[in-house]
Parts: sequence; structure tokens; C-alpha cells
Amino acid sequence: MSSTDVRKEAEDSGPSGYAAARLRLLTEEARSGPPRRAALSELTDDWLAGLFTAGAEDLKGVSLVAVGGYGRGELSPRSDLDLLLLHDGGDSKAVAALADRLWYPIWDLGLALDHSVRTPAEARRTAGEDLKVQLGLLDARHLAGDLGLTAGLRTSVLADWRNQAPKRLPELQELCAERAERQGELQYLLEPDLKEARGGLRDATALRAVAASWLADAPREGLDDARRRLLDVRDALHLATGRATDRLALQEQDQVAAELGLLDADTLLRQVYEAARVISYASDVTWREVGRVLRSRAVRPRLRAMLGGGKPVAERSPLAEGVVEQDGEVVLARAARPERDPVLPLRAAAAAAQAGLPLSLHAVRRLAATVRPLPTPWPAEAREQLVTLLGSGQPTIEVWEALEAEGLITRLLPDWERVRCRPQRNAVHIWTVDRHLIETAVRASEFTRRVSRPDLLLVAALLHDIGKGWPGDHSVAGEIIAKDVAGRIGFDRADIAVLSSLVRHHLLLIETATRRDLEDPATVRSVADAVGSQSTLELLHALTEADALATGPAAWSSWRGSLVADLVKRVAAVLAGDEPDEPDAAAPTAEQERLAIEAVATGSPVLALRAQTEAPADSAGEQPVGDPEPLGVELLIAVPDQEGVLPAVAGVLAMHRLTVRTAELRALDLPDGVEGSVLLLNWRVAAEYGSLPQAARLRADLVRALDGSLDIAGRLAERDAAYPRRRGVVAPPPRVTVAPAASRHATVIEVRAQDAPGLLFRIGAALEDAGVRVRSMHVSTLGANAVDAFYVTGAQGSPLPSDEAASLSRKLEETLRG
Repeated sequence: MSSTDVRKEAEDSGPSGYAAARLRLLTEEARSGPPRRAALSELTDDWLAGLFTAGAEDLKGVSLVAVGGYGRGELSPRSDLDLLLLHDGGDSKAVAALADRLWYPIWDLGLALDHSVRTPAEARRTAGEDLKVQLGLLDARHLAGDLGLTAGLRTSVLADWRNQAPKRLPELQELCAERAERQGELQYLLEPDLKEARGGLRDATALRAVAASWLADAPREGLDDARRRLLDVRDALHLATGRATDRLALQEQDQVAAELGLLDADTLLRQVYEAARVISYASDVTWREVGRVLRSRAVRPRLRAMLGGGKPVAERSPLAEGVVEQDGEVVLARAARPERDPVLPLRAAAAAAQAGLPLSLHAVRRLAATVRPLPTPWPAEAREQLVTLLGSGQPTIEVWEALEAEGLITRLLPDWERVRCRPQRNAVHIWTVDRHLIETAVRASEFTRRVSRPDLLLVAALLHDIGKGWPGDHSVAGEIIAKDVAGRIGFDRADIAVLSSLVRHHLLLIETATRRDLEDPATVRSVADAVGSQSTLELLHALTEADALATGPAAWSSWRGSLVADLVKRVAAVLAGDEPDEPDAAAPTAEQERLAIEAVATGSPVLALRAQTEAPADSAGEQPVGDPEPLGVELLIAVPDQEGVLPAVAGVLAMHRLTVRTAELRALDLPDGVEGSVLLLNWRVAAEYGSLPQAARLRADLVRALDGSLDIAGRLAERDAAYPRRRGVVAPPPRVTVAPAASRHATVIEVRAQDAPGLLFRIGAALEDAGVRVRSMHVSTLGANAVDAFYVTGAQGSPLPSDEAASLSRKLEETLRG
């Protein structure tokens, strides 16, 4: 059915006809995007015009006006109808009756309506008081009635906007900034608000308003297409959910992607991010231009008076060869010749970042249009300018985004295309892959005084996740890519080997420190063998911290930092020629011995809690500075040797909302004359929130857990049932593996699973049922994911045979999946 036929059906059948025609239009698979939005607007125009004509009869001086999104002809399936009934102040009763004849049929159909009834003077006054009303009126469009009345309002509103622009544009900019602070940046969010987040549809509308002021204009290239793509996604979201929502929730992304004919949810998010990036960059450039124009207007009268009425000449300050500062931006010098100077983009970018200034839009576009490709390998100056750019700290981000917006980054580094705007579906990561890489370089710039080769640190930070987007382990893929990139940008063979090793092993320190027994010589030796040299270890330590800090707040802490620093110290000793000693059973401390004797005497568990703190290190990691930071609480428990100790302790701690970070279990030799056998548990724990429970309560519950009177499994099951879960989000299944050659003294079982209350209790119970002894365990939790390593032995204290270890891992995985 054609648009004309649909509209005729709506006109002939009244509200029911409009509803049927509207439904048919929304379900036509052949029509989507701008054509459907335009057709829906036209259909609604005709229906409302019919309602107006039937209700107005002989009423003069009244018109019906569409404003806001409807005024722009951008009706999505569940959009509000933004309507203004404009009148000249005549028969108020007749106008009120007409309003009822218009609004009630809309409400009867269940359509959302944002309406107002005003005279032109009232509309202008309200717009002057409420910026949002004024923005809506800028898109006013006549629907029915007195065309002259509507045209007069449009003319006066536009004139008011242009006259008041110096005052109202800063107000609009502040409104946009406040919204961005509340909603975040669309180009990085896993569940973005397509309208309200920075780089979304609200910002696109703000850019239209700036253009309407005639004070400044946004970069046009790609802007309309970006806005169209976000509107298309919102249309699909409305159809998929049946609701008027702008938030692209995780559980709806696959359906929205299918509605748009996209491969998957990641492809959808990447398109959303790309569109948001265009709008965000256009906003940055536009608001910068608004500020420049307003400052110029404020200064110009004084300058003219000083210069006797002559035109002021903008001051240009040299920054680098071919690069100058002008009006607070970095521009190309008049003598610059980009077509003859392939290093100029990097030189200009480095100069801008070093000066903390933005690159002008005109300069970046001229570079993109005229500059020649760099030769392979790059000349030394190009490599040095890249390192300078990466080492400039926070200003690097804005400059990098300017180069990215005009395609210069992928021309310099073609492998960047795979990570550009790539989402990371991990709650720990707060950035897309490409932004995370730049954030890591910014963090690494703070550590350049800690390493002998800051250039290698900065380039490794830029490339460490470059393998994401390729099949398999991103560290392995990244090593290959890093070798190629490092060769192309001009590093020698030795430096290429270091860079590729840093990329290959960028997770080695943090994973080993948090998941392995650092007292085990095999752990330290394996890291030393992988790293190879003191200088590489130094670089890897700095890269590890920069990577974690750039990931998000959940990825780094004083506790993690202390574990990594301990591992680095041990590895450095091995690389210096000291072989790690085989760990001897440490003699019990006086407190441990006291607890053990008390446990034997009472026949029940005893425990002690002791806080552990460490002063934060300075940026070089050398001298402690400031107040101590909590590393957790040491929990010492002595229990008469019996079955079920591990699950009992883990269960009681889970009941009291204590997170276990590390744990050691061993049989304790008692002093002569003391009979009995005691298990000593030395665990480090932290409260999930709130304060620590009293030791007496922990002990009482542990006694009940060991004698069977406390149903831990039932209590934890009740909490698990109430544990908040996102609707529609299914966690990947748990995975249990045997870590090969991780220890000569025990078999290391690694468990990766969704973190939940009582997870350690379930694992402990399963290991207890399997008849193995847990020597120690190392717990690491990132976001919703737990990665726990258990050092287990047979009954005689030896590592498990390979077939038994494999069988144990399978059974444990089946238990956790069940």
C-alpha cells in the first residue's frame, strides 16, 4: 500500500483508521529509517489536521503547530507528539473546546502527548524563561489553521534566539555538560541512553540550535548520517520493546541488531559508538568556536579603540616547525607544506598535546586532505613525535580524538581499525578498546621516570590490547601485530623484541600475583623465564599498573599493587642470579601457637582478626607517602583437625559478607607435651561493605557450622535467590582447568566462574568430597567474574597424578554448572 493510500485510509476512518494505518506503516518491512519516520509524520499531520478542521469550524486566529522532534518530522514508533495550539487571544472558551477535541483522541489511542495552548506572546515569554521550550520552538512546523500566525511565531522566535545567542548559548552549553555528567558518554557505555548521553540525539539537536543562532556552525561532514543512525537504532528499539525508551539495554541489543539487519549486538554497539563519536567531536569543535566568537566580541571593541578603528590581527606564536598557536588553538603555519612534510601531522599533534591546546578543525582537515604517507620504516623524527604525543598526559586524548575524527590515526596505524570503537563486554572495563589504549598511554606517562626506556613503555601501552578483535588469545595475536607495527615505525630488532614481549605478557604479573602462590619457587621462576631481563621486568611492572588504572576502579587496589610489587621483587632477585629457596614450613608465631593450644584445650575453633595496612607508594613506587591504605584483615583460625573445615569456614565468611583474598591451610606441629592435631588457617579477608563482624560472632557460627547445626547451604541459597541479576543477562558457564607446571609441590586447579555469595563454599565442599587437601588458595575477583586458584594435594601431601587432576577438574566443573 502506498503512502497516499495509507493517508487516505486514515482520513476516511477517523481515529480508528489512523491507528490501523499507523500500525500497518510500522510493520512494513520494506520501509524503515528516514522514509518511515517521514511517512509516519505525514500520516500524523493529516490526521491531526483533520481533527483541527473538524473542531475549529469558523474559529479564526488559531493554528496547530508541531514542535521538537515532531516539528523536525522525526517521529519514531513510540515518540511523543509535541504540539502547540497557538491562538491570538480571542475566544478563549472556543480555543479550550478545540484543545479538548484535539487532545482526547490522541490520549484515547494511547499516544504520548506533550501539549500546550499559548498566544504568540506567551510562547515567546515562556521560551525566554525556559531554554528547553525555546529549543522546541526553533523546530516549529505548521500543521493546520492560521498559517500567518505560525509564521509570525517562527520569525519572532528565531529573531529572539539570534539576538539572545551570546547569553543563551553558554546556558545551553552548561545544560549539555550537566546532562553528560549525569548520563555519561554514549560512545563508551554498554547500556547507553541514545538521547540523553553525551554524543546522543540531544547533542545533535543542540548543534542545530547553535547553527540557527548564526554565531557558529558544527562540522557538517558525517553529522547528518550519525544522527540518522541513532534515530534508526531508536526506531528499532521502540519496535523491539514496544515501549517509548531511549536506553539500549543489554537484553534488547540482539533483537535491535536483528531488526536493523546487523550481524550481532557488538556490530550494533560499534555503529552507535561511531555515530556518537562524530556528534561528540562536532560538539567539542562547535562549543570551542562559540567560545572563541564570544571572547572575540567582548575584546574587539577595546582593540578597535586601541588600534584607531583598524582590524585587529590575530597573534600567532610558533610551537614547532610548521605549527603555531592562534586564538587558543594549534594551526598550521602559513609556510607549512603538508604535501611535502609527511611528519607534520605527528609534529602538530605532539606540539598541541605538549602545549595542552586543541588542534584546530581546519588544520586537521588540511592535513588529512594533503599530507603524504610516511615511508616504511618511519623516519626517526616521526617515531619521536609519536612518543612525545603519547607522553603528554591528559591532553593526548583530545588531540588523538581530533586525528581520529579525520581518519589520520588509521592511516598512520592501519591495525587501529580493528580496535576502533570496539566494545568491551566486561563490567570492569569502562572504555572501548581504542580509548582504553590511549588511557593506558596517559597513565603510563606518569611512570616514565620509573623506567630506563620510557619510549618503549609508551608504545607498549598503546599496543598492548591491539590483538583484540582477532581470533584467539588477544595477547598472542597482539604480539604478532606489535612486531609488525614496531618494525614499521622504525624500532630496531632488539626494541621490537622487547615491545612484542611486553604485549605478549602484559597480563602476566597481575594474573600471577593474584592467582598463584608467590612462595612457590616454580611460580617465580616461570615469570623470570618469560620476562628474561631486569629492564623488561621494569617496563612490564609499569605497564601492568598503567593498564589496570586505565581499565577501571575495580582493576587496581593497594592489595593488588602490593602483590604485584612482591612478585616483581622476587623475580628481580632471580634475574640477578639468586635462586628462590624451597619454602620451609614456617615456625608458628607465638599467636598461632597460642591459638592452636587453645583449640586443642577447648576442642573447638578459635580465631583472631588483625587489620593489615600499607602506606601508598609515590609515583616512582619507592617511598611510602600519605596515610596507610587498608590491605584487608588477617584472619587466623585454629581448628582441631576434622573433616569439612574449608567449606565451613568459607560458608561462614560468605554469610557475614566477607570477601576472601588469599588463604593458606596447614597442619600445625604442636609443642612437646601437647597432644592432638590442629589445622591452622591464615586468610586475608575484607568486608564487602560496612564494618567487620565481631570475632565472637564468627567463632559462634563456625562452631555451629562444624557440628552441623548451622545450615550454611540453605542460608546461602536463600541469599542467592535474592541476589540481584539483570534480566535477560546469562552468565557464561564456569570453567575449571589444571594449570600445567605451575608448582612442584601441588596441583593447581583454576576456577573461572560468575562471582556469587557462597561460591567458595561450593568449591570447598566439592574438593572436600573429592578427598583432596587444599594447601592454599588465591582469589581474584574482577567485576562479576571470579578467577580462583587452588593448590591441592593428595592425602599424602603430593601433587595429584595427571589423570586424577583432570578428573577432579571435570567433576568440579560439573558441580558448579549444576
